[in-house]
Amino acid sequence: MELRDLKAFMSVVEHGSFTKAANETFVSQPSLSKSIKKLEDTLHVELLNRSTRNVELTDAGSIVFKQGQKIMRSVQDLHILLDDLLNIKTGSIKLGIPPLIGTLFFPKMAREFHQQYPDVHLELVERGAKTVGTLVENGDVDMGIVVLPTDERKFSVQPFVEDQFYVFINELHPLAQFNEIQLQDLKNETFIIFAEEFALHDYVIKSCESVGFSPNIGYKSSQWDLIVELVSSNLGITLLPYSIATKQTNNNVKMIPLANFDMPWRLGIITKKNTYQSYALKQLLNTIRKYEI
Repeated sequence: MELRDLKAFMSVVEHGSFTKAANETFVSQPSLSKSIKKLEDTLHVELLNRSTRNVELTDAGSIVFKQGQKIMRSVQDLHILLDDLLNIKTGSIKLGIPPLIGTLFFPKMAREFHQQYPDVHLELVERGAKTVGTLVENGDVDMGIVVLPTDERKFSVQPFVEDQFYVFINELHPLAQFNEIQLQDLKNETFIIFAEEFALHDYVIKSCESVGFSPNIGYKSSQWDLIVELVSSNLGITLLPYSIATKQTNNNVKMIPLANFDMPWRLGIITKKNTYQSYALKQLLNTIRKYEI
C-alpha cells in the first residue's frame, strides 16, 4: 500500500466528492480514481459504493477510513518529531567523562547547553580517562573526554584543553618556599596520585621515570579534592593541572610550577569514527568547542 493512494482515498471521502477533492488537492479526478482503485486492489476490498451519485463508503471503506485517519496523524506526528530533532529540541546524549574533568569544565558548558536545549537529556558516565576511550569504542557512550594523545585510527578527536602541571605541596614543607621546583627534587617525596584507572596515574609515574626516579606512592584516590586534602594534612605531595587552582581553596596548600620540565595536560573530545552523530550531539560538540583553551 502506498501512502499517496491512501491520501487520495482520504481526500475524496473528506471532501465528499471526486470533484471537490480534485480542486482542493490539484490532482485530476482520473488520477484520484486510479489511486483509489489501486488501493482497493492492494487491500482486496471495495472501498466506495459506486452505484450512488455521492461518495458512500462500504463497510470495508469505513474501516480503512478510520485506520487511515490514525495513519495520517502518525505521519504528521513523525514530521513534528523529526522537526524537533532537527531543531535540537529533544534527544539524549551519553557522555563519558573523568571526574576531574567533569568538575573543572563541564558544569558551565552543561548549563549553557541546557539553557538552549532544555529537552535534551545529558547522561554523564563518570570513569577514568582510560576507561572512557573503551566506552566510546564500544558504543556505550556517544562521546568522551580523554587525555591526549589517543588512537586517532579509532576516534575523531577535537582538542579541548591544554594546561600545565603544578606541584601541590603543604605550605610547611621545605620546598614550599621555592618559586619553582625541579621534578628531580621530588624523588624522595611521598606522592599522592590518582588510582590506576585514571590516565593521570600513568602520566605522573612516566614523567618521574623520565627524569630518573620511580615515585614513592603513598596514597591513591579517584577524587581530586581528597588528594588535595591529603596534601593539606602534609601526608605527601601531588602533581595536578593548574586548572585545579581555581577550584581548591585550602590555604594550607601551595601550588608551585615545575621548572625546566614541559609536562602539558592535553585533553580531547573523542567520538567513534564512521558512526552516526545525532543532531543534538553535533550541537553539544559545537558548544564545547567554544570552551577550547
